[in-house]
Amino acid sequence: AIIEFYETITSTSERAKKIVENGNEKTSLVITENQTNGKGTKGRVWLSNKGENILITLIFYPNNSFEELDGITYKIAEMIKLAIKDLYNISLEIKLPNDLLLNKKKICGILTETATIENKLKYLIIGIGLNVFQTVFDEEIANIATSLEKEYPNTLYKREDIIIKIFNNIKS
Repeated sequence: AIIEFYETITSTSERAKKIVENGNEKTSLVITENQTNGKGTKGRVWLSNKGENILITLIFYPNNSFEELDGITYKIAEMIKLAIKDLYNISLEIKLPNDLLLNKKKICGILTETATIENKLKYLIIGIGLNVFQTVFDEEIANIATSLEKEYPNTLYKREDIIIKIFNNIKS
C-alpha cells in the first residue's frame, strides 16, 4: 500500500479523489493530523482538533460489481467496531447509515464514495474520522460527540495501532 501523510490538508477524501483521477491503481491510504475542510455526510463539516484523532481515507480498487458493494458502509463500520473491541475491549455501537457510537455519543463517521464503469467498480474511497484523544468539542456537538479518551481515560491508545488494525480488517 502507498501511504501519504500530511500535517495539514483540506480533506483526505479530496486528496484521495485526486489520486484516483491521476490514474494511480494501487491501494492507498491518506492520513492527516489536521483537516481544514473535513467532510461529513450531507455536506456537513467533520470537525477535529489537530493531532488528536484519526483522519484517514483509504482507496481500494475492488473487483466487484456495484451490487456486490451493497451495505459496504455497514461492513466497514463492523470492521472498525471489531478493531476497537480487539485492541481495547471497548464496544462501539453502529448507528445507520454511517456512524459509530460510544455510550450513545458519536465517536466515528464513515464516508464512502465509488465510481463505476459499465457496472464494474472503478474505485472505492473510504473516509474515516475516529475521535481518539479529543476531550473538548465545539459547543454545537459537545452533547452528541465523544472520544475513546473522554469515555475511557485510563487506557493507553495508539492511533497507529488503530489505523493498522482498521486497514487490515477492511483489506481482508
